[in-house]
Amino acid sequence: MFAPAEFLWALIGLILTIGSTWLEAFAFDVPIAAWWNGSGGSVEPFALGVTFQVGAALFTGCMGGKNAAALSQIAYITLGIVLFERFGLEVFAQGAGVGYLQEPSFGYLLGFVPAGWVCGAIAFRKKAPLERLAFGAVCGLAVVHLCGLSYLILGHLFRWLPATPSLGMSILDYSVGQLPGQIMVSCAIALIAYGFRKALFY
Repeated sequence: MFAPAEFLWALIGLILTIGSTWLEAFAFDVPIAAWWNGSGGSVEPFALGVTFQVGAALFTGCMGGKNAAALSQIAYITLGIVLFERFGLEVFAQGAGVGYLQEPSFGYLLGFVPAGWVCGAIAFRKKAPLERLAFGAVCGLAVVHLCGLSYLILGHLFRWLPATPSLGMSILDYSVGQLPGQIMVSCAIALIAYGFRKALFY
C-alpha cells in the first residue's frame, strides 16, 4: 500500500521530471585564484551539457522514498508513450510514443525507475546525513547507466536499435559524455534534498 505522502511525492516527481526534461543544468565558474589575489573577478555560469531530468528522479527518491520515486518514473514513461500515441504530445526529450523504444536513450529512461527506487531505499534506511543522500544519488545514477548500457548492448546485439549510431558512439554519447555533468547534478540534488529535509524536519 502507498501512503498519501508517497502519492503526493510521486505526483511532484512526475511534474519535476516532465519540467526538467528540457531544463539544462549549469554550474558557476568561480575565479577563486583571482579573488584570493584580491583582483576580484566575475562569477560566470556555464552549461554542464545535461538536463536536470535524472536529478528529478533522484530528488524524488531522496524526498519521497523508493515507492514514490519508482511510481513517478513509471508514470513518466507511461505518459511519454500514451500521450504521444493518443494526442501527439511529446514528453521525452527526443520524441515520444512506442517508436521511442528504438531510441538508444530509452534504456536510460527505463533506468529511472530502479534508480529512483535505489536512491529512495538508501535515503530512507535511517535518518540520512548528507553523505547518505549523496551516496544514494550516486548509486541511483549508476543504476541509470547500468540499465542504459544493458539496453544499448542488447539492442545492438538483437538489432531492435538502428545500426547507426554504432554501439561505441552510443556509449560515448549517452554514458561517457553525460556522466561528468550528471555526477555534478546528483551531488547538487543531494545537497538540495538535505536542505529540504532539514526544513521539513525529516
